[in-house]
Amino acid sequence: METDGTYESRDPFGGAAPPPPAKEFPPRATPPHPPVPRPAGPPSAGLPPAGPPSADPSPAGAPSAGLPPVPTHTPAQTAPPRPGHLPAVSHPVAAWLDAPRPEAGLGIWRFRHMPPPPGAPARLAPATIAGMLIPVAIGLLIWSAYRRGTLPYMYAVLQTLTPSDWWYHGTTSARDWHGEAAHEVFGGVVFVGLVCAIAALGSWGRIVRYYLGRFRPPVRAAVAGAGAVVALAFVWPEAFGIGWDPLPVALPLISLVSLVGGGYDVLEAPLLVYPLYAAITALVVWPFARVGEWAALLRTWRGSTAAPAPAPAPGVPRSQWPELREAGQQRAAERLVVELATGRMNDVDCARVRRAWQDTDRDAVRRAALVDTLIERGAATGAHPSGDRDLPQRTATHDLLVDQVRIGRCVPAERTPHAYHGAGLALDPGLLGTSLLAVGPSGAGKTRALVAPVVETLTLQALTGSCAVVAVGAASAPLGADEAYDVVVRLGDPASRYDLDLYAGATDADEAATVLAEGLVGDLEGVETRRAATVLAQLIGPYRTAHGRFPTVPVLRELLEARPENLRDLHDLLPADSAQAMRRELESRIRQVGTATDMGPVLADRLAALDRPLFAEFFGGGHEVRAFSLAAVAQHPVRVRISLPEGGHEEAARLLNRLLLAQFQSVTRHRAGRSHVAFLVLDDAASALTHGTVRALQRLRPQNAAVVLALRTLAEVPEALHGPLLASVGCRMAFAGLPTWDGRAFAEAWGTERVETTEVAHHTVFADQPMTRAFHALRKLVTGKAVTTEAVTVREVERQRWSASDLAHAVPPGHAVLSLTHVRGEHMPPLLVDLRG
Repeated sequence: METDGTYESRDPFGGAAPPPPAKEFPPRATPPHPPVPRPAGPPSAGLPPAGPPSADPSPAGAPSAGLPPVPTHTPAQTAPPRPGHLPAVSHPVAAWLDAPRPEAGLGIWRFRHMPPPPGAPARLAPATIAGMLIPVAIGLLIWSAYRRGTLPYMYAVLQTLTPSDWWYHGTTSARDWHGEAAHEVFGGVVFVGLVCAIAALGSWGRIVRYYLGRFRPPVRAAVAGAGAVVALAFVWPEAFGIGWDPLPVALPLISLVSLVGGGYDVLEAPLLVYPLYAAITALVVWPFARVGEWAALLRTWRGSTAAPAPAPAPGVPRSQWPELREAGQQRAAERLVVELATGRMNDVDCARVRRAWQDTDRDAVRRAALVDTLIERGAATGAHPSGDRDLPQRTATHDLLVDQVRIGRCVPAERTPHAYHGAGLALDPGLLGTSLLAVGPSGAGKTRALVAPVVETLTLQALTGSCAVVAVGAASAPLGADEAYDVVVRLGDPASRYDLDLYAGATDADEAATVLAEGLVGDLEGVETRRAATVLAQLIGPYRTAHGRFPTVPVLRELLEARPENLRDLHDLLPADSAQAMRRELESRIRQVGTATDMGPVLADRLAALDRPLFAEFFGGGHEVRAFSLAAVAQHPVRVRISLPEGGHEEAARLLNRLLLAQFQSVTRHRAGRSHVAFLVLDDAASALTHGTVRALQRLRPQNAAVVLALRTLAEVPEALHGPLLASVGCRMAFAGLPTWDGRAFAEAWGTERVETTEVAHHTVFADQPMTRAFHALRKLVTGKAVTTEAVTVREVERQRWSASDLAHAVPPGHAVLSLTHVRGEHMPPLLVDLRG
C-alpha cells in the first residue's frame, strides 16, 4: 500500500515481521517511528463477518448512519467493463453516500439537514381578550346596521359611483337588475372591508401566526387547511350540503362580472363560470395558505425527494465516484460502484477511499499506485493495519463522510440563533481539535452523552487513517468493547497483554524526568516541578548509562530514598572515561541527600503509589507483557484504551492521569506536519490538570493534537487554573446541575452581548374635569385597576450570555450549554442542547 512508511511495524519484541508493502515510494523526512502495537485481540482470518447493523438511533425520517459491515468473501480481482450509462446504485450505503449534506453553521448535523425558513417568528404583542373581541363586536354592529339600511351616508357613496338611471329618483331602490347587482357588489365590498378592519384592529393575523408557530410545519399546514375548509363551508354552503345563507363573497363577484359583461347571460359560458368559481375559492384559501406556509412546506418536500446535493461532478451522485471519473480512472470508479451495489463496501470504506484519493492529489506516483490498488482490492484499499473495517458495535449516530457524530439537538430558545432552532448538534475533528472541556456533576451524562460518542467516532475515524485516539478511564467506564481498540492496557490487571511505558519512549533523560516529575508532584502546591525533574534526571540519566535502560518503579524508588549503598554501587558502574557528565550528575545528587531542600523523599513517597504488588508486572517490571509507548499515537492512527485501577488505588489512578496527560503533551510536541490528528480523552480529568499541563494545552492545536477533558466540578482544579483552563480550550460544555460558583467561571469565559430591552412604566392618570373623573371611577369599578398610561423605553444593554444563576438553575435535566470553536478560528456562542434529542 501507498502508506509511505506510516503503517509499517518495527516490532522490537521479537514478533514476526509484517509483509513488505506492495509499492515502495521515496520516504519523506520524518523522525524515527516508534513501533506500531499489535491489536488487542487476535485478528480474524478474513474480513469481519457479515451481520445486521448495530442499533444506531437516527433522527426521524433520516436513514441510520450505521451501515452493514463488510462481508466475509473477497471481491473479484477484475473490474467489469464500464456500461454506457451510469446505473443507479440501490443500497443503503449508496443512499447514505448520496444523501444531501448542505453547508451549515458550526456544529450543525449536516446529514439531510433542512435549514429553517428565513426570519424568526415575530414576538406576540401585548393583547387582551377584550382587545381581540371588541373589534368583532363593533364590526357585527356595523354590518347589522348596514343590512337594516340604518347606516348614515352609506348609500350616498353608491349613488355617486353608479348611473342615476339604475335607481328611482332620490333613492337607491333598484329599477332593474343593474341596481340589484350593484347592491350585491357594494355589500361584498363593505363585508370584506369590515373583515380586514377587524383582523387588523384585533391583531388576529399576528396572534394566529404566533400560536401556529409552535407546531411543526406539517401540523401548522394541516391546521391552516382545516380553517380553509371551514371558511369554504361558509362561502359555498350548498357544496357541503349546509342550509345556511352564504357569506357575501361569491355573489358580489358574480354580480360584478354580470355588470361588466352586460347581463347574467355571460354566466352561461362554462369557460367563464368555472374559472370564476376557482378564482373565488383561491381568494378564500389564500390567507390560510400564507398562515400555514404551504409554499415553504411544498418546497421542503420537493427538496427532500429531489436529487442529492451537488457532487464534485455536476449531475453525478457520489455513489458513482465522480472525482475518479473526472481524473479519467473509469475502471477504478466502476470497481467501487460494483462494491457499493453488492454490499461489500461500508461507510468506513467510503470515507477511507475518499481520504486516500484526496491525500494523493499532488503526488502522481502515489496516485497511480492508489488507482492500481483500487482496481485490484476495491473496498479493502488502504485498510487499517489491524485489518478492521468497522467496529463490533455502534451506539451513536455517525456521518463519516464529514466526520460528524450527533450528540443532541439545539433547543429553540431565545438565546439560540434562528439557524440552530431544532437542528441536530454534532462534533467533528475540526471542533474537537481545539480541545473540549465538559463540566457536570455525577449522573449528568458526561460519559454516556459526550465521552462515549466522541470516543466511538474517533475510533471509527482512526480506521480511515484520519486520527489517533487514547481513551483513558476507569475499567468500568463504558468506552466501548476491547475489540474496538488496537491496544488495551489494563493497569493492575494480570491478564493485560500490554504494559505502559513509564517514560513514553523517551531517550533523553531530561525529557523523561520532566514528564515523570509532572506526574509525580505536579499537583503539589509549593513544589517546583523543575527541581523535581532535576532530581529525577540526576538518577535516571546515570542509571541508563550504566544499565542501558531507564529504571523500573522499585529501583527508582530505592534511588530516590538515597540509600548510600545504592547510590555508591551506581556510581561504581559508570565508566570512568566516557561518562564524566553522568558521574557529575550523580555526585551532585549524592551531595544533596539529607539537606533541607532534598526532594528525593517527596518523590519517593509519591512514587510509592505505583510500587505496590498490584503493579509488580507493570511499568517495565514484567517479562511477558509488552510495553506500550504513547509516542506511537503521535506517529500512527492507532486506537488505545487505558484502564486505570479502581478500588483502593485512587491515588495511583490520579497519578497516572497526570502522567498520561504530560506524556501526551510531550510526544505531540514535534508533529506539526502529521496528517492525522492525535486525541487524548480523559473520562475523569480532575487530578490531571496542573499548572504545567494547563500551560501546555495551549500548544496542542498547532501540533495537530487535542484533548477531551471531563470534570465533575471546577473545584477539583486549583482555583488559580479556572481562568487559564477555560481560556485554553476552544469548546466548553456545562451540564445541568452545575453549581453556581462553577457557573460564574463559565459566565465570565463566555462574556457578554448587547441586547435590546423594552421597559414599560405605568403612570396613573389624574383627571381635572368632573366628567372625566366620573368615567375613570366607573372604569376602576369595573376593571379593578386605576387608569394609567404606559411609558415605553427601548434601549440596548450589555448582559451575560449565560449568567451563573441561569447555568445553575435554568438548564433542564438531560441538557447542556455548549460553545464551539473551530480550528479555523470560527466560533459559536453558547447553545442550549438537548442531549436526549
